[in-house]
Amino acid sequence: MTAQPDAVRLGRFSLDDLLTTAVGAVGGQPREGQTAMARAVGEAVNGEEHLLVQAGTGTGKSLAYLVPAIAHAVSTGRPVVVATATLALQAQIVDRDLPRIAEALREKVGRPVTYALVKGRSNYLCQHKLLGGFPEEDDEGAVVPMGAVDAERSRLGKEVVRLREWAEVTESGDRDELVPGVSNKAWRQVSVSARECLGASRCPAAGDCFVELSRAAAADVDIIVTNHAFLAIDSIEGRSMLPEHHLLVIDEAHELVDRVTGVATDELTPATVAAAARKAGRYTDTARMEEAQEALLQALDALPEGSLSTLPDVLTDALVVLRDSSREISRDLKPGKGEQVDGAQQTAQAAVDEVGDVAERLLEERELDVVWVAPDRRATTYRNALRVAPMSVAMLLRDKVFGDRTVVLTSATLELGGSFDAVAGTLGLLGAGAPEWRGLDVGSPFDYPRQAMAYVARHLPPPGRDGTAPEQLDEIEALVRAAGGRTLGLFSSMRAATTAAEEMRGRLGEDFPVLCQGEDQLPTLVRRFAADPRTCLFGTLSLWQGVDVPGSACQLVLIDRIPFPRPDDPLSSARSQAIARNGGNGFMSVSATHAALRLAQGAGRLVRRADDRGVVALLDPRMVTARYAGFLQRSLPPFWPTQDRELVLGALQRLDATAPEPVPVAEVAARSLVGSGRAGAPPVARSARSAVTGGEPWTPQEDEALRAALEAARGEDGAAAIEVVARAVDRAPDAVAARLEQLELSLT
Repeated sequence: MTAQPDAVRLGRFSLDDLLTTAVGAVGGQPREGQTAMARAVGEAVNGEEHLLVQAGTGTGKSLAYLVPAIAHAVSTGRPVVVATATLALQAQIVDRDLPRIAEALREKVGRPVTYALVKGRSNYLCQHKLLGGFPEEDDEGAVVPMGAVDAERSRLGKEVVRLREWAEVTESGDRDELVPGVSNKAWRQVSVSARECLGASRCPAAGDCFVELSRAAAADVDIIVTNHAFLAIDSIEGRSMLPEHHLLVIDEAHELVDRVTGVATDELTPATVAAAARKAGRYTDTARMEEAQEALLQALDALPEGSLSTLPDVLTDALVVLRDSSREISRDLKPGKGEQVDGAQQTAQAAVDEVGDVAERLLEERELDVVWVAPDRRATTYRNALRVAPMSVAMLLRDKVFGDRTVVLTSATLELGGSFDAVAGTLGLLGAGAPEWRGLDVGSPFDYPRQAMAYVARHLPPPGRDGTAPEQLDEIEALVRAAGGRTLGLFSSMRAATTAAEEMRGRLGEDFPVLCQGEDQLPTLVRRFAADPRTCLFGTLSLWQGVDVPGSACQLVLIDRIPFPRPDDPLSSARSQAIARNGGNGFMSVSATHAALRLAQGAGRLVRRADDRGVVALLDPRMVTARYAGFLQRSLPPFWPTQDRELVLGALQRLDATAPEPVPVAEVAARSLVGSGRAGAPPVARSARSAVTGGEPWTPQEDEALRAALEAARGEDGAAAIEVVARAVDRAPDAVAARLEQLELSLT
């Protein structure tokens, strides 16, 4: 008999006891991997040691780290920060997991558990901009097709009117609560960047600022939920927007390096310089910047796309003038002591400062920076852009993230080739001076070979550079028809996703609606996909991870090709070359590893529950023919492998014929600034539709309990019956009434 490990405690709390209570509250069952992970998190906190946890789908890792996080926060009085990569997981934690866990543990911990969601400034409405305190955004240089200008202006105007109406009712100002969403161009009319913000001390609308209110609320809560980019800005740029904390949990940790790299990437274009000069020209002389802009344009247009090992003299000269002139203009724009500054002046200074900062960075030619010329896809007048990014952020992460706090990193894909070392190295956790850490794989509870197939369409031609092949489109159509819709299409590029979506709409008609990423806010598209089993959703990078659609709405996951980085990608090329110079295999270390992580994440979209069934279809024959095929195959969950097309089509048809109804979809819950039952906390506001779920989905078991309680309450009058049923199912009366209406259940 295996000896049970000693109980782990955080402060006065037993983690096993708290976890059992939380799991029971969400209607779950104890899971060995979840328990092991929760204990490991507790041990890491007690031992002040960093932890990397690989937790497969179905482990219940959110509970496994949220329960220790709550115990630590309540025991010490210090907040815990949870950072995710995707909006979908943020919403799950804030709208579904934390409300239920907080309520379940309230009695155990002796007080309400509080939590808040914190995002970057541009994710919120700006009250001052809504009142006309900033100039309207212009998009000079943006591509607008001829003949479409009037239509675009009309559409933009309608979106802005809708945003202003929404601003009158929202309590959070959070863009992600607006369903359906609006275009980025419309959103820029009502939001500002961190640089453009006047600051709380100078803004006349500071008292009503959604950002200031959200951060004030987050200063006094137990759990703060944010994203990787916000964490990077806070830690690496030293903004100190998050309160002091001694425990940081990073979920979807396989994305951290790319998200931090994205934050540390800068771009300089003739269009941005021209826009900065135009904005500043209302207040001061910008002749030197305009001259430098023209020199930059000529220098970039003379260069081919690709990496720059050194800066050409003509480009260096233009950058020097840009740096110096931007500093002079910024000094002119800076308001004197006690002087009023308007939004237009602040916007101008922000634009000028950004130009100067990027020019200065480029001129420094830092050892680890990679500089390259790329097409400026937004511009009609200008052709090229100049970009700069760090080749590695490992030391940055080591110094700025893994400091005086315990860091727990978790994902379904952290261990490659049986070791955490590859991921740990990118995080700065290997080599001289690296902090202590532990790696743990808690496995997955699913029976992958029984639940799903991994089908490789070996008969298809290898992917080429000429776009999606006709044979591949024929294969997609056959698979979608056999599956009866129910398809999540993961494509290696937005061009490929759009091409496939348009082609399938023509072939499949109204029988199987096809949604495509970019047509609406991603959370809205995912909800529409999950609600209708006939519907397909096609997209690219954002869909490869974080999308959680359990049940019969997703029984086929299509992957068009092995997701290698582009051969001409400057960062990947620089990293591969650096590894090769040191005697390593650059392709396997960079390109194949990148593809393995993406494949594992993409294939993981299929099986989300123990009763899920389906097929992952890989439309790239190199998955079985290339020399690196074995490495990539081992990165996938251990599905039952096959290359038999007819067998797969038959399996999909049987699954479609016997599929249950889709899993109920939770609507977006309107949030107040703080979620909890804490005395004095603002109430959680909800729209009429979000009252159906209260921020949580109704499980089939809960619906059965609802029907049983309804039968027991027959004979009571309407209000009394609702109260009886609400007590029986432990839900708010308004949520019960809304759910009864949704299910078309009568009180009589």
